[in-house]
Amino acid sequence: MPQPVSPGQAHVFALGEGMRQLRVPEGLASQQRLWQLAQRLQNPRWQLVLGVYHLAIRFDPLRDSGDAVAGMLLEAWEVSTPAELSSLRRHAIPVSYGGAAGPDLAELAQATGLSQAEVIERHAAPEYRVYCLGFLPGFAYLGGLDPQLTCARRATPRQVVPAGSVGIGGAQTGIYPQAAPGGWQLIGRTVVPLFDPQATPAARLQPGDIVQFVPTVSHG
Repeated sequence: MPQPVSPGQAHVFALGEGMRQLRVPEGLASQQRLWQLAQRLQNPRWQLVLGVYHLAIRFDPLRDSGDAVAGMLLEAWEVSTPAELSSLRRHAIPVSYGGAAGPDLAELAQATGLSQAEVIERHAAPEYRVYCLGFLPGFAYLGGLDPQLTCARRATPRQVVPAGSVGIGGAQTGIYPQAAPGGWQLIGRTVVPLFDPQATPAARLQPGDIVQFVPTVSHG
């Protein structure tokens, strides 16, 4: 995730000769404005990369000026407004918390001063929003985590995190759509498939969608 920018301000950074990244203040309203921009700025000459509080454009520097792209991004941001996406959907995701499914639950509870049951309750309480997809195909970065559950990633990432694992990394939570290395704190697991390359769209969760975790089995 990018470093926070000044409150109320947006900045553009050069990421090499052929990419410019717009970084914006934190918050759901900012992310909603980025969703709108990502739709409005579709152009066959550009590749857009939506992130958490940032939007990057990859372009051919022989066809487009970096300064012009940067100026366009800032101008588009200034006239944008928070907007919902017409394609948003609601998802209830069943989660088995703790035990072998959530090996870091006890450690997280100790670090936050909460009981394991309280961690589960706080994690399952919010309606999360899918801010963007990234890291792995179908991996959704979810905003809306209870601030008391914010935690550092593991000092040593696991070589293999099982598919369906529900984890917390920093101020966000997410679900690993397939087995992969990862350093998030694992508190549960779901059996819901999140990525199918034969489906349209391939990723079950899309930017703007609403996600609610539903505890099924608790070992907390």
